[in-house]
Amino acid sequence: MILNNNWQIRIADEAKKDYFKLDGSVRKQVLAGILKVSEAPLPSPNGYGKPLGNKSGNNLTKFLKIKFRKIGIRIVYTLVLEEHIMNVLVICERDENFCYDMAIRLYQKYGDKIFNNIFGDFYDK
Repeated sequence: MILNNNWQIRIADEAKKDYFKLDGSVRKQVLAGILKVSEAPLPSPNGYGKPLGNKSGNNLTKFLKIKFRKIGIRIVYTLVLEEHIMNVLVICERDENFCYDMAIRLYQKYGDKIFNNIFGDFYDK
């Protein structure tokens, strides 16, 4: 488990698989970005989070994103506010639409549990 400023970082199995497929240098940048955002994962003005809203007719208003423009990576996450948990759901090298479609598929798979503490630690294999 990664604890950062009292926020635990948890990760869905699907995102973990994609994370470990990344090149080592890209993986380091992604982890550094996740750690930075986890210091203040709420949306602006109180944090770094960027709300998704509605994308391609899908309601992603409770989802947030991290975008790495230079390396072309997008991360989608949710928050469990009461427990200070940041759930990393999607780590994607592809375009926005693919990334957000993956988030919708995970929401369909897990339902509202996606906003709870159901995922494993970042480094558990």
